[in-house]
Amino acid sequence: MARKVRYTYKNETKEILFSFREFHGPHEAAAAAEGVNIAGYHDMLTQVEMASTSVKGVKDFRHNYFAKLGFSDIGFVKEEKGTK
Repeated sequence: MARKVRYTYKNETKEILFSFREFHGPHEAAAAAEGVNIAGYHDMLTQVEMASTSVKGVKDFRHNYFAKLGFSDIGFVKEEKGTK
């Protein structure tokens, strides 16, 4: 089942299809949809994961990194019951 990701990029809200076969998370999918190069992101994320003692540090890094690129409100769209 394909999921949808909703994000705002440069003040424009968009929705895209998401698959775990292609991306590790919604942030990567949003960057790919906009053609934003995040080549160094994985290396820095690995370093933050190793140095951080909490999940909050990793989430803060991810949020701040993508905010600097112009993204906000990245997340999965929840389907309402009764609709497919």
